[in-house]
Amino acid sequence: MPEYRSNVDETSVIEFLRQIIMVTPRLWKRILLIGFDFCALMFALWASYALRYADWTPQITDERLLLGVLAPLIAIPVFIRMGLYRAVLRYLPDTAIWTILRAMAISTTVWVILIFLTAMAGQDIVPRSVPFFYFAVGVLLVGGSRFAAKFILSTGTGIRRDEHPMLIYGAGPSSVQLATVLRGHGKRYVVGLVDDDPQHHGRDVGGYRVFPPNQLPRLIEKYGIQEIILSMSSIPTNRRQAVISLVSGLGVKIRTLPDITDLVDGRYLVNQIREIEIDELLGRSFVPPDQALLRNVLHGKVVMVTGAGGSIGSELCRLIVQWKPKCLVLFEANEFALYKIDRELRSSGHCDVIPVLASVRDVAQVQAAITRNGVQVVYHAAAHKHVPLVEANTLEGISNNVFGTLTVADVALSAGVEKLVLISSDKAVRPTNVMGATKRWAELIIRDKAMEAVNNGQHFCAVRFGNVLGSNGSVVPLFREQIANGGPVTVTDPDMTRYFMSIQEASELIVQASAMSMGGDTFLLDMGEPVRIGDLAENMIRLAGFTLRNSQNLPGSIEVQVTGIRPGEKLFEELFYDVANALKTDHPKIMRAQANHVGQDVMEALKELQAAVIAGDETLARSILFSFIDMPQKPEAPGF
Repeated sequence: MPEYRSNVDETSVIEFLRQIIMVTPRLWKRILLIGFDFCALMFALWASYALRYADWTPQITDERLLLGVLAPLIAIPVFIRMGLYRAVLRYLPDTAIWTILRAMAISTTVWVILIFLTAMAGQDIVPRSVPFFYFAVGVLLVGGSRFAAKFILSTGTGIRRDEHPMLIYGAGPSSVQLATVLRGHGKRYVVGLVDDDPQHHGRDVGGYRVFPPNQLPRLIEKYGIQEIILSMSSIPTNRRQAVISLVSGLGVKIRTLPDITDLVDGRYLVNQIREIEIDELLGRSFVPPDQALLRNVLHGKVVMVTGAGGSIGSELCRLIVQWKPKCLVLFEANEFALYKIDRELRSSGHCDVIPVLASVRDVAQVQAAITRNGVQVVYHAAAHKHVPLVEANTLEGISNNVFGTLTVADVALSAGVEKLVLISSDKAVRPTNVMGATKRWAELIIRDKAMEAVNNGQHFCAVRFGNVLGSNGSVVPLFREQIANGGPVTVTDPDMTRYFMSIQEASELIVQASAMSMGGDTFLLDMGEPVRIGDLAENMIRLAGFTLRNSQNLPGSIEVQVTGIRPGEKLFEELFYDVANALKTDHPKIMRAQANHVGQDVMEALKELQAAVIAGDETLARSILFSFIDMPQKPEAPGF
């Protein structure tokens, strides 16, 4: 108990001194520091005589008193000239000791020269050892006072309730710089560094002890660590994923530091230590985009994006404007979504942006947008994509996804558009829901129109891929919202698997695939390995700094609740009808599906489907929708 009381008293004193220093105006801090240095140097000279004569009451003559006053009068201007009073003590670097040493050396040397002149005049009043004692004691007092003030201002105790103890994973230069910046910043308290290299373990780097990773649980329990910042952008991807997996299960918040080169290049601010993104756990290898493919299909072209305000459509637009097209037409039915992306792109100033508020089902509006602006490339991303909603609104889903695609394809064909790219979905493969079936119909429509278009030098194609992280209506934003609200996180079935990729990567691959189109292609994007939804939910809970609550861990923070599979959902998705028919392309992340055709004419089937939609017969429409695409498929000539 007495030890605890002493610790609390010490903490209170340090906090009291810290508050006094913090509230004192900057000018008064400098005046007080100059006054302290004057008195400290006077004391240093007195202590030098005491050490020389081994007498703590040395004789003080008028000459010695005069030289004693001259010593700080000489030193203070030197200190001012060398910037000792400009430094902010809270961020005083360790290298400041060298500046203090130089300043004391210069001022002592000038004082010694003055002593030499008085000695030549017959006033031998200063023993030769006194200047050395004066230099040593002066450095100790001047330097010690500054580093003591820095300690009071920037060092926490690690046990106060209002402090935020944290660790930095990594012991490189960027980690030390980050620790220096965070030192004394708000309530953050950097306990130490963690590194994989055994040579660093137990050593001090930049004033911080380096711990091995296997001590993380002990450190978290001992110091109450609340956050771990990863400063390891230069390590291989697989090692980074292993570290994230290790740290994410410890029940603390995890964030990451941008690459130090990005900080230097101005792409990030130091205070933009960001959250760990879930795509960093997917294990996807990064392949830089082919700049030539992007340039050939975008630069100087008139491009139109349907569904421009959606998650995929808006990201496509952001990518497109970077390549300075002649003009970008934003075609969108949602007014607010169109307003947001139009405003964002106009501020970039890369190209002319034309917003068109209309539906892809409106033939006149689609025709006007394409012909009036001379559109050369169309990316058709407009679609209803939310599986349960489309399942509950079958006729609307068919009308928008099927006949909207037919409208865009017909107008693009008649207007001589060079490239039309359909954004498809993995749910189009052996679909069990209306959304997937409508996307399969859209693929077949594009393929049918491509047979006509290729004779005119036009290239129509489809790009098929799985889920994109963070897209509207996907599970990732839903999980984030549920975690922010304290849970529970709801999953339909924890064993359900889905393919995931980032929106940025998907957009880049879509554009690159369109540049390789020969007409009638269905491109498949390499989605990596499918992700188990239960694992995704648990990882997101851990990355947010919470613990999983289940039968093995009842005190956990957030639980995962199973709600059951909804109508039309599948346990797993596929990208291929037949994996053996997937053909490689020049891009390692893009494959081409060998085309097949169904036994019935697409246009004839569309007439039957349209009649059912017009009649409002949902049962008949669903029957036609699925029966047509369930027909046996036969191989066609490559490219169609």
